[in-house]
Order: sequence, then structure tokens, then C-alpha cells
Amino acid sequence: MAWDTAKTKRLILDAAVSEFAAYGPEAARMDRIAATAGVNKERIYSYFGNKRQMFAIVLTTELERLAKAVPLDEKAAGDLGEYAGQVFDYHRAHPHFVRLLHWEGLHTTEGEPVVAEEERTAHYAEKIAALARTQESGRLDTGLAPRELLYSVIVLAGWWFATPQLRRMLMPDLDNDPDGQRAALVRLVRHLSGDAK
Repeated sequence: MAWDTAKTKRLILDAAVSEFAAYGPEAARMDRIAATAGVNKERIYSYFGNKRQMFAIVLTTELERLAKAVPLDEKAAGDLGEYAGQVFDYHRAHPHFVRLLHWEGLHTTEGEPVVAEEERTAHYAEKIAALARTQESGRLDTGLAPRELLYSVIVLAGWWFATPQLRRMLMPDLDNDPDGQRAALVRLVRHLSGDAK
């Protein structure tokens, strides 16, 4: 029977996402990834390299998935609140993503380059440019700089999942109400972006 390399890589990558989200890049174990994926640990090294390289691949893959699932163009920027709601929906369906970013931040020294930093910076620059064009067209308030708006959306959409204990303390009525959380986020971002919908 032929070995299905693509399937094996996918199983390893899925197992690695869960492992790194749960334990971070230092405490993650390649043997647990192999056991979860149902493969020999040597397959991981031959396909993905060492643990540091595997974490980089996990982050890059997950960032690409988010970018593909929730693109920010001029149309989406026209209702930045709804765009934030879509980012929230993505995080709700993929709660591991915010955890991976937090692990990256915890294990990176201030000023130290992160995985694919140049590519990620260029990707964010495209989003900032889309916001700027939307502001120039008059469909988005100019009270905040485009980069400030983007940063606000990223932080506000992700923080619901990064610090659920804070959400519980500040908004106990929304703690078990994801739809209410989403609605609050959409209202907040619309207010920040000058959209009175």
C-alpha cells in the first residue's frame, strides 16, 4: 500500500497545532505530536524539521488560514464592525490561533524578529492600505489612522478569547453568550471607526 504523504503531513500539522496551542513552543513534545498523528516521530523531523521549525510552520500556516478566511479589502473595510465580527467568528471556531500568538509573544524577546516577520508585516501593510483607501473614499471615518484601526480590530476581536476571565468579570451577562459578545464587539468597532449603524 502506498504511503499517503500529503495526508500524513496534514495529520502531523493538525496534531502540532493542538500541541503548540496547549503547551507552547518550549513545553510542546514531538513524541506527543507523533502519537496524536499516529506516525513515527522521525516522520515529523523528515517533513518539518526540529521543534522550532515545526512551530514556525504551524504559525505560518495558521496565519495564512486566517488571512484567507477573513480578508480585509476595501469592501470589508466599509463596515469595519462586521469585519471585526467575522474575525471574532474565526477565533470562536479556531480558539487555538490566539493562544499560538500569545505563546509566540511570550517566547520572543522584545525586538527579536518573529516567524515570517517581513511577510506578515507586508500582509498587514496591505490591510492598512485598504483601510486608508476606504477612508479616502469617505466610507470610513478618518478620526483614527488606518494602522490604529487595524491594531484595534485585531486586539479587540482576539482579546475575548485571550482573557476569558476578564470578560467574565467585566461583562458577566455576556460570559456564556458568544452572540452577545460578537454584537458588543461589532458595536465597539463601529463606534471606533465612526460608523453609526
